[in-house]
Amino acid sequence: MTLGGANPAISVRDLVVGFGDHTVLDRLSLDVRSGEILGVVGASGGGKSVFLRTMIGLVPKRSGQVVLLGTDLDRASDADLRGLERRWGVLFQHGALFSSLTVRQNVQFPMREYLGISQRLMDEVTLAKLEMVGLGPDDLDKFPSELSGGMTKRVALARALALDPEIVFLDEPTSGLDPISAGEFDELIRTLQTTLKLTVFMVTHDLDSLRTICDRIAVLSDGRIVTVGPLAAMYESDHPWVKSYFGGERASLHFSAAAATEV
Repeated sequence: MTLGGANPAISVRDLVVGFGDHTVLDRLSLDVRSGEILGVVGASGGGKSVFLRTMIGLVPKRSGQVVLLGTDLDRASDADLRGLERRWGVLFQHGALFSSLTVRQNVQFPMREYLGISQRLMDEVTLAKLEMVGLGPDDLDKFPSELSGGMTKRVALARALALDPEIVFLDEPTSGLDPISAGEFDELIRTLQTTLKLTVFMVTHDLDSLRTICDRIAVLSDGRIVTVGPLAAMYESDHPWVKSYFGGERASLHFSAAAATEV
């Protein structure tokens, strides 16, 4: 496996994470280059979301090193960690909006946590973030129960962008969306990444996302990253799971159909 170049946005070395007697991540190492969209794929239950949550401090690690934006999380002070938290945003699977809060209040939640700004300024920033993700003033006072699946994802993405982060972590961002909505969301992610110069770490099973917007793909199997590179590198891998996932009948039909539509 080839690691990234100098000064990566994310650098992980020999990460071990487990629960009880079960080891989920076993000496995992990976670099994420600054400004890229990295798609992380692997078997269901294989530890992809655990990996993401460990990097942002929601799951404790047993050993190993995580460096985000040049800061070693084990050596950082509480003040350093709090400052670092403002430099990343997270879109959790299914959006994870607060059901009792409006769209406006959900997007403003991190602003209230980290920024000492007026309500008027928060409202202005909120509307700007919603417009970035394709929503508008009519959506501000809706509750999550009034939103479609696609709108929920967009609000969650607006919340992830609320503090102008440098890294965005996305956990299955297109799951539960129909193919058209998923394609639109992929296009939105790529546009925002290009416009805002974001580094995007994306856990996904979506073959279209891997094909259309990911600069590189990292495959997690047996607790480690076994292959990392562009889509072409996936076809060249000898690892059994990688060969099955990217060279199996379902993937072959999918990519063949996609190629036909592009001709």
